[in-house]
Amino acid sequence: MKRRLINLFALLACTAVVFGCSSSEDSSSSSSETASASESVEEVGSLEGTVEVSGSSTVEPVSVRVAELFEDVAPGVAVNVDGPGTGDGFELFCNGETDISGASRAIKDAEAEACALTGVEYIELQVGIDGIGVMTNANNDAVDCVSKGDLYALVGPESTGFDSWSDANDLAVELGGTGGFPDAPLDIFGPGAESGTFDSFNEMTFKSIAKSRDQESREARPDYVSSGDDNVILTGIQGSDTSLGWVGFAFAANAADVKLLEMDGGDGCVAPTPATIASGEYPLSRPLFIYVNPAKLADNPALEAYVDFFMTEVSLQDAVTEVGYVPLAAAEMAATQNTWSSR
Repeated sequence: MKRRLINLFALLACTAVVFGCSSSEDSSSSSSETASASESVEEVGSLEGTVEVSGSSTVEPVSVRVAELFEDVAPGVAVNVDGPGTGDGFELFCNGETDISGASRAIKDAEAEACALTGVEYIELQVGIDGIGVMTNANNDAVDCVSKGDLYALVGPESTGFDSWSDANDLAVELGGTGGFPDAPLDIFGPGAESGTFDSFNEMTFKSIAKSRDQESREARPDYVSSGDDNVILTGIQGSDTSLGWVGFAFAANAADVKLLEMDGGDGCVAPTPATIASGEYPLSRPLFIYVNPAKLADNPALEAYVDFFMTEVSLQDAVTEVGYVPLAAAEMAATQNTWSSR
């Protein structure tokens, strides 16, 4: 029954949104399936209720786009989405205040324990892939490509107090980076601790280097301008000709007056693109998730219907792509759909 609802939503979405769905080769079979689903179609269209979604600002555009498409087939359901950050979202979710929490990283052990203490269980569903875009101002011609060693020297725990790019040169070279940075103000803008992007960036960029150097802190230096709002970060980068910052790739890709830097993971400089992020060739790639509270499904049919819709190809492929992220490969998408349908 659950799988049939997912298939039904795919049919409804194709009809309502005109995504170029192919016609069935067997028209009689299609007619039979449509007739047998007519009662369910009516139920979907008459659904009423509210779905509360919070969490990652990176996942927020996906949830919003899916909600917009869902409104075409279930206009009586209000899906409220906000994006205070992955960490803040899990706090709300574990307190039972939201139905779904978006996350730009997997749930932490401490967050899972917090949910357990309040009796909140969850279903983890991967919905896409994103890269972290490292940027400077479009007017900065001195830097085009950086390595993890360079980023550690510029933004890592040992760079606190560096206020010029050139301050990082010696440490960058020591770590196998390129160095050669200019004597220019180093104005840094990035996500705060409430953001899943903050955690992912630290994990992928600083953790192993800091551990090998016996550093107590394995996070970005504390003396930079931080925000949970990616638009605030972009504004900061746009406002300084020698800025450095990072946000999710989708936010950075189409931003004006910024330059996405290539990353050297050891095999040469790689530009962040949907293809290099999907393949893992770009060193700063990460999965995107939604977490669903299963206890709320029985009392809120609108929640179940929204997640059913989220699990269709229209959402996991088209909607994810529309907002600038990388869709799951066929096998990963099938695994996500199976996790939901077999709950």
